[in-house]
Amino acid sequence: MQEKNSNKNADDFHNEIDLLEIFGILFQGKWIIATLTSFISIIGVIYSLFLPNIYESKALLVPVSASSGISGALGGYSSLAGLAGISLPSSGDDGNSVKATHKISSLSFFENNILTNINLPDLMAVKSWNSKTNTLIFDKNIYDVKANTWVRDYSYPKQQIPTPQESFKVFKKEHLSFTEDKKTGFSTLSIKHQSPYIAKQWTELVVNEVNSFYRQKDKLESEKAANYLNQQISMTGLSEIKQVLAQLLQEETKKLTLIEANQFYVFDYIDPPALMEQKSEPNRVLICIMFALLGGIISTLLVLLRHYIFNEKLH
Repeated sequence: MQEKNSNKNADDFHNEIDLLEIFGILFQGKWIIATLTSFISIIGVIYSLFLPNIYESKALLVPVSASSGISGALGGYSSLAGLAGISLPSSGDDGNSVKATHKISSLSFFENNILTNINLPDLMAVKSWNSKTNTLIFDKNIYDVKANTWVRDYSYPKQQIPTPQESFKVFKKEHLSFTEDKKTGFSTLSIKHQSPYIAKQWTELVVNEVNSFYRQKDKLESEKAANYLNQQISMTGLSEIKQVLAQLLQEETKKLTLIEANQFYVFDYIDPPALMEQKSEPNRVLICIMFALLGGIISTLLVLLRHYIFNEKLH
């Protein structure tokens, strides 16, 4: 028992000596640690200062309740219409807002609804933003403003002018963010850009375009349904079926009226996007701290490795 205790005390003593030895080594190399840490910290400060300010404009959205329209009426009249051999269009619509959450992040929506309404250099060639004049400064190695031409170097599969797919990747990765709160049902759409004006403008553009897309889609479907019902009314001779179809047509007419009347067809604002005065990133203080910690770790390891490697060579 005494032997075990003596062995434990010896191990503790050696561990204490090892720690004292390490602290001694670090103390001897304090100037190396201080110099290297300071140097890397200065690099971090310079790096953070070269990073452009990014502004984020957010919109808090609520789904607009979908009107039942013809889908509600179909459930009550489809069986009756079926007696006359009339096949009414079925409705599997779970609400445009559910589909819109995925549509916003799709390539087709970006290519057809966003890309056609923005200035491509604002997405792919911005270098900085002048807050005093509210003007964007473009990278001369990518886009020549005076000649209005793209001058960037590229290799396959890229092209001289950025393609919709390449532009979409940049838009989705660096600018667009869309999140949904399952508990409340609210969604947050945000756009990041070096210009707060562009950030706000693009946020409004996405909301307006997704509302417009589903409004036009439902309007076209509703018009087709109305034409279909008018055709069926003219084809049937049964007064009961005509009455059913007339009621369906009335419902579809109401739906068309609602489509035309509602500006916010899929999403409405709870909190609209604002012109942000404060940047959202970069966090220059955090960047400097991270570089300082990195410098401390690297310099400490360098001092320890230098000491033990040098001692091994002597032995």
